[in-house]
Amino acid sequence: MYAVIALAIGVVAGLFLQPTVPDWMAPYLPIAVIAALDAVFGGVRARLDHIFDAKVFVVSFVANVLVAALIVFLGDQLGVGSQLSTAVVVVLGIRIFGNAAAIRRHVFKA
Repeated sequence: MYAVIALAIGVVAGLFLQPTVPDWMAPYLPIAVIAALDAVFGGVRARLDHIFDAKVFVVSFVANVLVAALIVFLGDQLGVGSQLSTAVVVVLGIRIFGNAAAIRRHVFKA
């Protein structure tokens, strides 16, 4: 219940406050969002499998975002930012779709 309330407050705050993203952070934000979605889908899957642990979820969420942003940052520094960004999106996309498939199988028992 607390999570739903916190989500609603976050959405309302985001809609009304409309925070701006600094220009230097703009290339990393989409990757961070995809990494966060990976952690969320993993958390939902763990919850449905009855193995969810809040500490593991928080650590996974933060670690996914930081590691993905770090990989993209290193790629920018090495001059191959777009290739590493694409690699991160592909890997996290595969994980998201795998978790989504497991969630679907669990929900529909198929």
